[in-house]
Amino acid sequence: MKIALTMENSQAAKNEIILKELQYVAAQSGDEVFNVGMCDADDHHLTYIHLGIQASILLAAKAVDFVFTGCGTGQGALMASNAHANVVCGYALEPSDAFLFTQINNGNALSLAFAKNFGWAAELNVRGIFEKVMMSGCERGQGYPVERALPQQQNAAILNDVKRAVAKDYLEGLKAMDAELVRVACLGERFQKCLFENSQVDEISDFVRELLN
Repeated sequence: MKIALTMENSQAAKNEIILKELQYVAAQSGDEVFNVGMCDADDHHLTYIHLGIQASILLAAKAVDFVFTGCGTGQGALMASNAHANVVCGYALEPSDAFLFTQINNGNALSLAFAKNFGWAAELNVRGIFEKVMMSGCERGQGYPVERALPQQQNAAILNDVKRAVAKDYLEGLKAMDAELVRVACLGERFQKCLFENSQVDEISDFVRELLN
């Protein structure tokens, strides 16, 4: 998988810690990591709203397969991500949350809390979350517990259908947003490199190029 990590302004100082753990797991799973959010306080200013836009663009363009996002509590990044019809974002405070998300909801993004309860062994907890998504050892979307597998799979599919039904065409929706909001979300060089080098949907990457120019 191609996996993006994006972090907002309030938690930028922790990027090095989180990225290190993600790269540690990726080295074992064979996944490719793109660090597309903020790295420090001097980086371009991103809020959790920008993170949702980043996640939706990268996923819609098929530049990445999965996005790890987050903010202080993880709640803002969760809501901002799920505002986009093509993003199915879960919430994980511990590894079991990540495992259950992959098995029951089988989405394409996961929001973490990078301030709440971020104390002793926080890096080990984060590593465990990454492992459950990237190295769980079982096929995703199988349901849990086993006796609940079928209705869980059906409900996950229905929810995806509902999101598609109430949404505009993706590019139309992107163009309807405040242009400056989208432009700021796409300003980072690492984000642009990930998108432009890996996009499989030219109309999306071309729109971003146009917006930036």
